[in-house]
Amino acid sequence: VVAPEGIVSTEWPAVRETCRRLGWCFDGWQDGAGRLILSKRKDGSYAADTTVISIPRQAGKTYLIACIIFALCLIKPGLTVIWTAHRKTTARETFDQFDGMAQRPKVAAHVRQVLRGKGDEAIHFNNASRILFGARESGFGRGFAGVDVLVTDEGQILPESTLEDLGATQNTAPNPLFFVMGTPPRPRDPGEFFELLRQEALDGESESTLYIETSADRGAEPLDATQLRKANPSYPHRSTHRAMLRLRKKLKNADSWAREALGIWDEPKGKTPFPSWLEGSTDVGPPIDAPPASLGVDMSHDRVLSVAGCWMDASEPDDRHVELLKVDASGDSAAAVEWIALRAGRRIPVVIDSASPAASLAPDLKARRVRVILTTAGDMGRGCGLFHDAVRDGRLWHPAASLDNGQGALDDAVLGCKRRNIGTAGAWGLDRTDPNLNISPAVAAVLALLGASIVNRPTQSWAQSGGGGGWVM
Repeated sequence: VVAPEGIVSTEWPAVRETCRRLGWCFDGWQDGAGRLILSKRKDGSYAADTTVISIPRQAGKTYLIACIIFALCLIKPGLTVIWTAHRKTTARETFDQFDGMAQRPKVAAHVRQVLRGKGDEAIHFNNASRILFGARESGFGRGFAGVDVLVTDEGQILPESTLEDLGATQNTAPNPLFFVMGTPPRPRDPGEFFELLRQEALDGESESTLYIETSADRGAEPLDATQLRKANPSYPHRSTHRAMLRLRKKLKNADSWAREALGIWDEPKGKTPFPSWLEGSTDVGPPIDAPPASLGVDMSHDRVLSVAGCWMDASEPDDRHVELLKVDASGDSAAAVEWIALRAGRRIPVVIDSASPAASLAPDLKARRVRVILTTAGDMGRGCGLFHDAVRDGRLWHPAASLDNGQGALDDAVLGCKRRNIGTAGAWGLDRTDPNLNISPAVAAVLALLGASIVNRPTQSWAQSGGGGGWVM
């Protein structure tokens, strides 16, 4: 929980009492969240003009916000509320939940009309307050003005273009509330705004944002009861273990379960798993005629080739040296095979991830009698672990980048990559889902290090030789 600044009071007791009279009660976490959501500053404005909630499915967030909205509509005549979801099905499901709440006898007495027509669902109160529902994919929300409460459900699918249309709806509201709710976005989701709000809150850069997140630990076992309790505050007393088992059947993919049931976010973009890469572990490298212990080969989405080499120092058995040997954007596969085969010969292993576009080079390399090692996801997890620990411990050396040695591309890739989970036991690889980010130099370096650990063949010592680097380029 990251609370807004300047809180002196809260409107929550009045809202909670209204809900109690309507027959609605709250769990402890909902009571605490409501107190912060409706907190106020000295001038009477809401301390949190923006509330961001990242919480798994079946935790009770929709119920909490629905109760708050119903109570505010009764307390404040003429209140206008817009509830949007990205998809029509989600917007309709939410409306059905509100409709059921509106039909309760103690609530129905305050409701003038419920519109259930497809596309114009709404609840109108006797005091002129209203709640309107719709899907953003249909353009719902554009053109409204004076909206007091704006709820954007499925916040993980909230493009900035849509946000621009919705943002104007609250320009004339005297004391607006804005909610963004959802589960952690997938890599392909347009979740940049949701991610930005989260990161600003975690970095302490937003004084008027309330951020609430419940999530399990990365690498948690899918149905571990302790982790389920950590992720979902309604488990097990409301969301039972049996209910979670049913949800598990719908979310069989490990990544989907981690995001939607456990609330686990991916590593933030730009947060490299190798933060100490530039902190002093640079050297001039091995003698120019010293062949590497292994080569790593990778390709980007648009088939930009990267080749890295890894050397092992005979005088320092735990030390490794990696450097980028080639980056080629020509797309000439035949030339790439010729270049690699000439330098690898039959002895130096060439390590390629079997899921990489570079795997297409493997048959031709094998035909040239090159020793090709195609890796699995498990191998990638092992390689990233080796690379991470070696960088952290100062045992992985690399040339300092300069204008003419071509190593800047390796620095950029290592510092620009992010983690992706492999399985559920804590292993991870490098996320290559973004076609606009070329991290193939970093992947090639990881594969080269993995290959060196497999062959375990030290090169002559270069620590006192003055080095030379570059090998045969």
